[in-house]
Amino acid sequence: MLTDKNGLEEEKELVERAKNNPEAFGELYDLYYPQIYGYVLKRTASIEIAQDITSEVFFKALKNLGQFRYRGFPFSSWLYRIATNEIANYFRKNKHGQIRLEKVSNTISNPSAETEFLEAEVQLQRHGEFLRLHQSICRLSLKYQEVITLRFFENKGVKEIGEILGKREGTVKSLLHRGLEKLRKLME
Repeated sequence: MLTDKNGLEEEKELVERAKNNPEAFGELYDLYYPQIYGYVLKRTASIEIAQDITSEVFFKALKNLGQFRYRGFPFSSWLYRIATNEIANYFRKNKHGQIRLEKVSNTISNPSAETEFLEAEVQLQRHGEFLRLHQSICRLSLKYQEVITLRFFENKGVKEIGEILGKREGTVKSLLHRGLEKLRKLME
C-alpha cells in the first residue's frame, strides 16, 4: 500500500509508533487487512478459514512487532511471510478439503428476475473457473503454490517474494518457471 519512498518512511514511522501504541497498530491493521485477507482467501478458497488465518496473522504480528526490523522491504512483506507460514501450518494440520462447486450453486436461491439469474450464473461460472485453478494450484507442491500466488494473485515482484519466503531471487525465478510449467500441464 505504501510503496513509494515517502510512503515507506511514513510506514516505518507508523510501525515504530505501533510498537508502543495499540492505536497505531490499528492503523496498520486497517491498512493491510484487506490485502492479507485477500491473499489468504485466494490460497484457501474458504471465507471462514481465511478469516481465522488472517486473524492469527495479525495477532502474531502484534505479538512479535518488537522483533520486526526494516530491511528495505515494506511491512506488508513481513505480514505476507507470517500469512504464508500460517497457511502452510493450516494445510499441514488439516489436510485441506476442497470446496465443492455444488455448495456454491446451492447458495444461489431462486432469483426472481431473469437478469439476476444470469448475473448469478456468470458469477458461478467465474467462481467455478477460480475453483478449478485453485484446485490445480493446490495439487502443486507448497513451494510452487507460494510463489505463484504471491506473483500472480498478489502482484509481488521477484525480489519481494524472495524476502517474504526467505529465498534468493534466482531460486524464486526458477520456482516460478517450474511451477507454471507444472500448473499448465495440470490445467490441460
